[in-house]
Amino acid sequence: MTSTRSRKLCLAQQPDADEMLSRDPFALLVGMLLDQQIPMERAFAGPVAISKRMIGPFDPATVAHYDPDAFVEVVAGPPAVHRFPTAMAARIQTLAKHLDDQYAGNASGLWSDVKSGDDLLARLSALPGFGAQKAKIFVALLGKQLKVRPRGWREASEPYGEDGAFKSVADVIDVASLVKVRQFKQEQQVVRQRVVARPLRQTRNG
Repeated sequence: MTSTRSRKLCLAQQPDADEMLSRDPFALLVGMLLDQQIPMERAFAGPVAISKRMIGPFDPATVAHYDPDAFVEVVAGPPAVHRFPTAMAARIQTLAKHLDDQYAGNASGLWSDVKSGDDLLARLSALPGFGAQKAKIFVALLGKQLKVRPRGWREASEPYGEDGAFKSVADVIDVASLVKVRQFKQEQQVVRQRVVARPLRQTRNG
């Protein structure tokens, strides 16, 4: 297994989960995939929970070929790894199949030979379950915390590559930074709600 180890990650805020994220690129990608509609630290604790419940190793080849119904049971727990275990189990297996087919099961092959930030962003954007925002955040995470810094990585991850920001999981290095990132997200949510509400008020007044 190719390691991502450059520093100890603190994304799940759990020693065993963070240890796995720090050494296993596939676990890190799965954690990023799960990071939607649930708390960030719960998402990144998902890979270690899945690995403990599975029969066999937690790697792209094994996950890709796991019996789908059995894998749903693995993700569903209890406790469930995600609030939508059936959908997420399918997404994890689709991601695993992509990595097995395109990178021979070596998840770090996504970034080990990239020449530019745009190249890295394109590879991540092509992953099943990774939209534009998620791909940019992962570029920032690799650059800021794992020292994967191809030419132009900050520009490719904009606005998440900004130095000194607390905008995403890329900036979480401890409990205090997690709180700051969560506060930023809450503020952004308030802004979005106001933007949506303003046209509605204008329509009613009109």
